[in-house]
Amino acid sequence: MQKRLVLDHLQIDIILRRFCYQLIETHDDFENTVFLGLQPRGTLLLDKIVTLLEQIFGKKVPSGYLDATFHRDDFRRRDFPLKANETKIDFLVEGKKVVLIDDVLYKGRSVRAAMDAMIAFGRPLKVELMVLVDRRLTRDYPIMPDYCGVKVNTLDSQYVVVEWKEQGNTADAIWITEKGKS
Repeated sequence: MQKRLVLDHLQIDIILRRFCYQLIETHDDFENTVFLGLQPRGTLLLDKIVTLLEQIFGKKVPSGYLDATFHRDDFRRRDFPLKANETKIDFLVEGKKVVLIDDVLYKGRSVRAAMDAMIAFGRPLKVELMVLVDRRLTRDYPIMPDYCGVKVNTLDSQYVVVEWKEQGNTADAIWITEKGKS
């Protein structure tokens, strides 16, 4: 199977702006809302959302990076040690509305682990999930996004590749390819 383009940079830009307006409608002045990007790939999406929100809304929104490596259910089942990423949260989530942000929702395991990791920073009032791509037929856990850019039907033999300019790619794009072929 060849790489199949799911979204190009123009479509991604439209989705990011839609996310921002949905967040403004839902969270009003963001007084009681915080944003957490899931390490490693959700942080790039978080940074784009926060930048756009601050441009549109004209106000800084609290955001941070959350690593859930040691909360994963497969942490000790690997043949090689996992390397943790930085958790960078300088606020409590106690009593806050938390928007977890990741690029692709696949099995739901990362999101479940992230919720466990997030509890170390307090008990949130509410947790919402924002993903750019929902691989909806592959879920192991009953986790559904509140904000979704695009839903795709994929096989386990396929992989969703999210490319960002910030990572050295020529343009932002989302592809579906066979695992191991990008």
